[in-house]
Amino acid sequence: MSKIKIITDSTAYIDKDFAKKNKIEIVPLSVNFEGVIEDEGSPGEFGAFFERLSKSKSFPTTSQPSVGAFSVAFRKALEEGYNEIITITISSKLSGTYNSALTASTLTDNAKISVIDSESSAANLRALVEMALDFANNGFSREDIVAKIETQKKRMGIYITVESLDYLRKGGRLTSTAALLGSLLNVKPIIALKDGKLEGIAKVRGKKKALDKMIEAIPAETNLISLCHINALDEVNSLLPIIEARFPMARFTVEELGPVVGSHLGPKTLGICFKY
Repeated sequence: MSKIKIITDSTAYIDKDFAKKNKIEIVPLSVNFEGVIEDEGSPGEFGAFFERLSKSKSFPTTSQPSVGAFSVAFRKALEEGYNEIITITISSKLSGTYNSALTASTLTDNAKISVIDSESSAANLRALVEMALDFANNGFSREDIVAKIETQKKRMGIYITVESLDYLRKGGRLTSTAALLGSLLNVKPIIALKDGKLEGIAKVRGKKKALDKMIEAIPAETNLISLCHINALDEVNSLLPIIEARFPMARFTVEELGPVVGSHLGPKTLGICFKY
């Protein structure tokens, strides 16, 4: 039976202990903030970054992993005795990470390496990684696993709303005028991940209405729902029983969003990731 290594990037926001226990290799994206470049880090390590972000006049920039970083991860896996590698990355429309991994695979041994564009990120990327791991542990071939992941990624979605429009403005996703008017009117955007890219799909007055609209849009057959947040655990805990009652057959998780995804959204962001 082929021994398959699963590799992803840091925007899957996988817990360090889980990654270590399951031998998942995580190639980090990096953040340049206030003149310091650091790897994004892992869940449990994000609080200080967002505290600084909320008080800083500077705005972070993010960087994809280099081709070399993936090449090192690929060579290491093959040297450790893995026969094949499956790499699943953040959407290629959000980051150049997929292209770095793809290039690295051609420079290593692309006959043994599959690179998948998740067309997603955060909890949905994590769900795909966990699926791939489960299939690999149960003896599925690399080709079968890739086919299953390619099918599943089309049956996922993400809805997001933010506390403040300032971070979308600072990141260039919103004009200053629109941000000012939105703040004055307490307008909350609903942002969806569609075909691998973020799109504004609605604007409503107030966060509660935004969350209600997001919940209404989740398909009835959904079997996994992840409430993703940035320093908003209190709001998540209030929302959880409401959404659990609506989807009694689904499995639920609560996840943190990190600096790469969260810089453009800001503290108190709430997202709902789902698969069906």
